[in-house]
Amino acid sequence: MSLFSLFLIAVGLSMDAFAVSICKGLAMKKFSLRKACIVGLWFGAFQAIMPALGYLLGSQFEKYITAIDHWIAFVLLGIIGLSMIREALSKDEENTSDSLDPKTMFLLAVATSIDALAVGITLAFLQVSILPAVCFIGCITFLLSCIGVKVGSVFGTRYKSKAEIAGGIILIVMGVKILLEHLGIL
Repeated sequence: MSLFSLFLIAVGLSMDAFAVSICKGLAMKKFSLRKACIVGLWFGAFQAIMPALGYLLGSQFEKYITAIDHWIAFVLLGIIGLSMIREALSKDEENTSDSLDPKTMFLLAVATSIDALAVGITLAFLQVSILPAVCFIGCITFLLSCIGVKVGSVFGTRYKSKAEIAGGIILIVMGVKILLEHLGIL
C-alpha cells in the first residue's frame, strides 16, 4: 500500500474524530491548545490502537481468507464509508459538552474508532507493515482532532457533517481502488 493510500485512509478514519472535535471546540467557552491536545491524544491514540487490534485479529485468519481479501476490504470500507455518510446526513443532533474527563473521552474515543478496528482487519489482509501504519493513522488523527477543536471554537458545527461525508467518500473510494487493483483494472 502506498503512503498516499495510507494517508487517505488515515484522513478518512479521522473524520469521525474531527467531527466530534469540532463539537468539543464549539462547547468550549474559550479555545485552549492544552485542551485541543488532550482531545487529539485521546482520539489519536484510539485511532492507532483499534487498527492494531484489528490487524492482530485479521492476521489470525489471513491464510483462510487470502483469496477473497480484496472483496473483504471493499465491503468493509464501503460499509464504513456509507455508515459515515448516513450518520452525517441524519437529522439527529449530538449533544457534546466541553468535559474532558477520562470517562467521557474514553467513550468518545472508542465510539469514533470502531471503524478503525475493521480497517485494521483489512490492513492485515493487504499485508501492510502495521507499526508505521498505525503510528501514521494516530498522528493524522491527533493533528486533525486538534484542528477540529480550533475549527469548532471558531466556526461551530457548520463543517461537521461535511467532514463526515468527506471521510465516508474517501473510505469508499479506497475500497473501490483496492478491489480494482486486485482485479487488474488499475
